[in-house]
Amino acid sequence: MTTHLKGESTLAIAKLAKLAALTAITSALVGAPAWAQNYPITGTQRDTANLVAQRGVPLSDLAANAPERYTIKSGDTLWAISRLYLKSPWRWPELWGMNIDEIKNPHRIYPGQVLILERKDGFARLRLEGTDQGEPPTVKVEPRTRYEMLGDLALPTLRSSIIEAFLAEPIIVDEAGLKSAPRIVAAQDSRVLITRGDRVYARGADGSPLLDDQPKDQHFRIFRNATPLKDPGTGEILGYEAQYVGKAVMARGEGSTDAEDGKGKTSQAVVPATIDIVGAKEEMRVGDRLLPEPPRQLQTYTPRAPAEKVEGRVVSVYGSAVINAGQNQVVAINKGTADGMEPGVVLAILKDGARIVDKTDGGSTLMKLPDERNGLLMVFRTFERVSYALILEITDGVRVGDRLVNPRP
Repeated sequence: MTTHLKGESTLAIAKLAKLAALTAITSALVGAPAWAQNYPITGTQRDTANLVAQRGVPLSDLAANAPERYTIKSGDTLWAISRLYLKSPWRWPELWGMNIDEIKNPHRIYPGQVLILERKDGFARLRLEGTDQGEPPTVKVEPRTRYEMLGDLALPTLRSSIIEAFLAEPIIVDEAGLKSAPRIVAAQDSRVLITRGDRVYARGADGSPLLDDQPKDQHFRIFRNATPLKDPGTGEILGYEAQYVGKAVMARGEGSTDAEDGKGKTSQAVVPATIDIVGAKEEMRVGDRLLPEPPRQLQTYTPRAPAEKVEGRVVSVYGSAVINAGQNQVVAINKGTADGMEPGVVLAILKDGARIVDKTDGGSTLMKLPDERNGLLMVFRTFERVSYALILEITDGVRVGDRLVNPRP
């Protein structure tokens, strides 16, 4: 924890600055305290880093404009820093290996630290400025009260804020999964289109009433349709993607009451559950389905190459009105947990080579130009046979059917 106190003497502030600096360096170089972020490091990543640590990274693997000196800024990620120094940013364990003696945990480096690039005998290494002199760098302390947890400032490998919006949106269900979920049956004032702030009524399916029987408020995600996702190569249906349209919270559970039918006869009538719409991606309507809102996942994504050979395809571009996907957009791919997919796996996107006629040989020979790498994507959410991936970088638009392979080492 760094602490800044208004009105302290110059001596006290100097001592405090030194303590803050020592805390930051200790966290980065010999492991952060127990309350700091504790992201996983795989054995393969550590082995790669240790191998690089023995000699450094070949100069041929450095990015063309790798900076000699770089100050880490708030908002930086290991992916972004790797991109500065290496030709392939997903090889960030090698960046760690260049500096493994000083950075014991690559997930715990902090804004304000300075990286120094050193070249020697055909290899490159990184070090933290000041650590070779045994003294921590100077930390300037502002004259105001402030408390910060250094663990909260540690750099993630990739900013999860880009992905968070998609974590609970697309959902893969089986053919009957969505049909068995509770549904909106009516809206106040017989409204056709429903949006945030509206009150609607819902019923459970298959004879199971929608009850308010939980100790906490029940929150729901609202979905529509179930679009089949087909493998571009085989045409096989891999699953059904439900379209996310909004969020809701239960006000009252489903019940029953006595009601007259207009002829003086009394019978039991269903009283649907009362649901308040608290968020809308687009307008909802009667018939849309409700699924319990999943718990928020606080997850870091560590980009890495797959351990095994992968050959996949882009199944769909997320978003009904989108044909081509660009950087930071989401696509579904035809590989899931059954194929060994895990969050963090990076795949290369290949652009299909054009089919043209060779006009130089005097004939009409048909040629197929080689497929070329078009960019990189990273898997962040997996289902059994389908995964969702974020496009990290791209040269041209991504289309359904584009091939996916292991990135080049």
